[in-house]
Amino acid sequence: MYLHFTNQDKMIPSFISYLQFEKRSSPHTVEAYERDLNQFAEFLELSFEKSQPEKAEHAEIRAWIIDLVEQGMSTTSVNRKLATLRSYYKFLMRSDLVKTDPTYKLKSLKNPKKLPEFLQESSIQDVLNEDVYEVGFEGQRDRMILEFLYLTGIRLSELIGLKWADLDLHQDQVKVFGKRKKERIIPLSKGLLQNIISYQKVYEERFSNTPQSSYFIVSNTGKKSYPMMIYRIVRKYLDRFAQTSKRSPHVLRHTFATHLLNKGADLNAVKDLLGHASLAATQVYTHNSMEKLKAVFEQAHPKA
Repeated sequence: MYLHFTNQDKMIPSFISYLQFEKRSSPHTVEAYERDLNQFAEFLELSFEKSQPEKAEHAEIRAWIIDLVEQGMSTTSVNRKLATLRSYYKFLMRSDLVKTDPTYKLKSLKNPKKLPEFLQESSIQDVLNEDVYEVGFEGQRDRMILEFLYLTGIRLSELIGLKWADLDLHQDQVKVFGKRKKERIIPLSKGLLQNIISYQKVYEERFSNTPQSSYFIVSNTGKKSYPMMIYRIVRKYLDRFAQTSKRSPHVLRHTFATHLLNKGADLNAVKDLLGHASLAATQVYTHNSMEKLKAVFEQAHPKA
């Protein structure tokens, strides 16, 4: 519960009215802004005995941000409160109520980078074990989805858009159309190639009496697959074996990249396989590889 001071009655309510009637902000936004400003006003009163937020200085606002961080507030929440203050002081400046913006030199906090989650090699072996899948089209199709995502590293949208014509089984490669229709070629391993041939047989048997789709992955009725269908299938099998908190198709893409780098693959080669525009997007996977190197070092080095 936040304190409300009488000397706030002019500035904060005017700003809230501006949000409601001029900017037509949502009730949720208005409520959040008002709550943030009242909390800041309370901090000023208790910490600096200053009851007018419009007279706050840069150092006092910075002290509030530090206090929020020390309380354990998330980076996202702190940045939102800082955004509230920025909007408030811009309003005061436009209204000629303050001459300078005390938030001018304050920078938003950087969100800590989350390392991509991936499956351990033992887990992926369990996931792709053929005994896990039922005999027939559906089982073969499900296994092909997980195997293809892991062994090629393609995106969900790329798998959905993949057609039989994009597969070159003679050259052991597949043509993938990525973001902005950018084309790339990905090699197919011998094991994956053999499983594609097996999948093709049950595919043709299942839809021998109906017009066959040109798409590589289809639903049980032979229609083009769709995101929720792939999500459900991937989650069904990852739920059984994966130790990760995320169990989406993208986790298999992360696993593909991480396992390649762990085995010493060239970073530029992995970048090209993933279809990244720059190395910056690929380098995030090197952190996982470095963690593995550190673990090996600590376990094996006599002076670790």
